[in-house]
Amino acid sequence: MQTGDGLLVRLNPVAGGVSPKALIGLCESALRHGNGVVEVTARGSLQIRGLTVESAPLLAAEVDALGIAVRTGVPVESGPLASLDPDEIADPSLLAARIRDAIDAAGLGARLGPKVSVVVDGGGRLNMNTVQADVRLTALASGRWLLAVAGDASAATSIGVVAEADARDAALAILEAIAGRGREARARDLPSDDLTSFLQRVSSLAPPSVLPDIPLVGEMSGRTEGGNVERPSPVGILQLRDITALGLGLPFGHMPADRVIAICRAAETLGAGEIRFAQQRAILILGLSRSACAELQHKAASLGFVTDPLDPRRMIAACPGAPACASGRIAAREVAEEIARDSGAALDPSVTLHISGCAKGCAHPARAALTLVGGEKGAGLVVDGTAKGLPAAYRPGYELASGFSRIATLLKQERRPGETTAQCIARLGETRLAVAFQQG
Repeated sequence: MQTGDGLLVRLNPVAGGVSPKALIGLCESALRHGNGVVEVTARGSLQIRGLTVESAPLLAAEVDALGIAVRTGVPVESGPLASLDPDEIADPSLLAARIRDAIDAAGLGARLGPKVSVVVDGGGRLNMNTVQADVRLTALASGRWLLAVAGDASAATSIGVVAEADARDAALAILEAIAGRGREARARDLPSDDLTSFLQRVSSLAPPSVLPDIPLVGEMSGRTEGGNVERPSPVGILQLRDITALGLGLPFGHMPADRVIAICRAAETLGAGEIRFAQQRAILILGLSRSACAELQHKAASLGFVTDPLDPRRMIAACPGAPACASGRIAAREVAEEIARDSGAALDPSVTLHISGCAKGCAHPARAALTLVGGEKGAGLVVDGTAKGLPAAYRPGYELASGFSRIATLLKQERRPGETTAQCIARLGETRLAVAFQQG
């Protein structure tokens, strides 16, 4: 994909993760052929930026030489801890693999747009609540999956509860319906009649109300009062079924490749066997003892990784912005760093602050409690909306961080005991927040 700083490549290993040695090799390729920055996206994909028409094939050849098989076609995502998390309701790996095979057999990859995706969420501590998808299958109980379309866990429309034996066909039916409307179509474009007709073949499909004793995604703890889906934290030391994992966040999703190489070498020395890429812009280092995790965590903090789940950088979604992106009107990540440093105490895990270089909102397509977006009139503030929403107030782009500092001060003054940031924002309302933003 062409961006403001060259071509971008996105990689998802078929195996789910890579060895520390393989990730070192990828980072060395990024230094040779790209701009020397490694990114992990909100969905848990690895990205390398700054490639050229000449260097991209060289990188591809080196990926092959490293023995890294990467997924192609329609993304079917099941989370970085699938089959490893003792808290998951069901292992989604087999169902996800069956859906991938069915998509390939039906030739759907060529008929669907590049952004169409499927989520198979087994639950657990790193659930897929915050990940947008056209088709969602969420484990409710043994052999039962909630089928939903078009959105994250809070926004998707629930279609019904389906038996695991029929879940693959149900997902395929919806994808067929999308493909029938052209390569630009998404699940949100499907009329209800389309969904009904395509799903009649699924014999076990039942309305969600058939299982009233099971809390449904979008109506349970995954949603906060402020309208955001709570972030499952991939950061910290995680005890899994048989192994321990260390989760490290990349600030705003990016990190110089030489620092990733440094953490990989330290991890390899301590005995790590695998590194996985996790949603919320993180990596998971598997196979270490708890004491080794603690040692590596200290090393990671010194390199600038996010090691604390409450680090305000985790609550901020920021795209590269200008000048890395040709569409960017503000230097989104520079603003994010300044806000995290000076006003981050106002943020907590109940909210997302989205800083977008333009109205496309690539870093966080879903609604956010607060969005700062670059536009023709300067930098706008959108309350409880997306980057495409109508801003309630504007400031010059170079004054964006100071404008947010006034909002942070207002939140500190007005927040009641026991109140989350999301609840405080909702109570204050758009008008008061806009006035504070413009006064900064």
